[in-house]
Amino acid sequence: MLTRRSFLNLAAGLGLAATAGAARAEARLAVVATTGMIADAARRLGGDLVEVRALMGPGVDPHSYRQTRSDIVALANADLVLWHGLYLEAQMEAFLRDLAAEGRVVAVAESLPRELLRAHDDYADKFDPHVWMDPALWARVVLSVRDALIAARPEAEASFRANAEAHVAEIAALGDYARGILGTVPPASRVLVTAHDAFSYFGAAYGFEVVGIQGISTESEAGLRRVSELVELLVARDIRAVFVESSVSDRNIRALIEGAASRGHEVVIGGELYSDAMGAEGSYEGTYLGMIDHNATVIARALGGTVPAGGMAGKLVLN
Repeated sequence: MLTRRSFLNLAAGLGLAATAGAARAEARLAVVATTGMIADAARRLGGDLVEVRALMGPGVDPHSYRQTRSDIVALANADLVLWHGLYLEAQMEAFLRDLAAEGRVVAVAESLPRELLRAHDDYADKFDPHVWMDPALWARVVLSVRDALIAARPEAEASFRANAEAHVAEIAALGDYARGILGTVPPASRVLVTAHDAFSYFGAAYGFEVVGIQGISTESEAGLRRVSELVELLVARDIRAVFVESSVSDRNIRALIEGAASRGHEVVIGGELYSDAMGAEGSYEGTYLGMIDHNATVIARALGGTVPAGGMAGKLVLN
């Protein structure tokens, strides 16, 4: 068990001096979030009242991520630690749960009602963590972030609530946009083939069959038999586009394309999707709204739907 004394001793050994509580009270709330999606929500809700650091940046796979020396320093200095939970940060989970006994640490997605979650392929007692793929579910997680901010800084409750209300309205508009453009994809083409099974909530929300080469976690392996089965699927159902992911190797996707080609069936990469991480920091795709706007627009366009050139907000630059 990671006690407060042992944790602070560890941080001190890395050259850290804990910030005094009195000084912290006048400063912005120091928030550390594991993923970019959670960090984005904290920034949108906290505004100028918070300073947010995301441990995992663009292209980083949260399933295999382990805390670094600089992460330990940031966690020790944080007023509030926000992590996803639902076994997303599998390699950090024990560390974060120990840390929760010593400070303000919240697994924001674990507030979701279990009846709204999808079963995990590999673990009978766990759930698919990729809930951000459904904006309606993510809006609930945003409210959990709101509640964590309020608990950490009660005097700013009114501001956090107002910002949350505005952001949830934006997320609802995003969901409506995605539903509209994805509804233009011909029903027979609503098959989404990706590197790993991160899009099940997306499929359930928008009526797509989702096929991942790997399982829910990128830690699972895709064998030759699995690739062969999916080549058969591509050929039999005349699927012409598959998708790579920004945080997962494209090796298996390219194996699918080559396998289909050997059968005389041409398959192209329909685009790169953001699955477990958002786009580049400072870009539109580096926000939750931009991430899902990009995904929905790229998928709809590649599978025969009708989409506006710049996506929902006219901010996308599609190749």
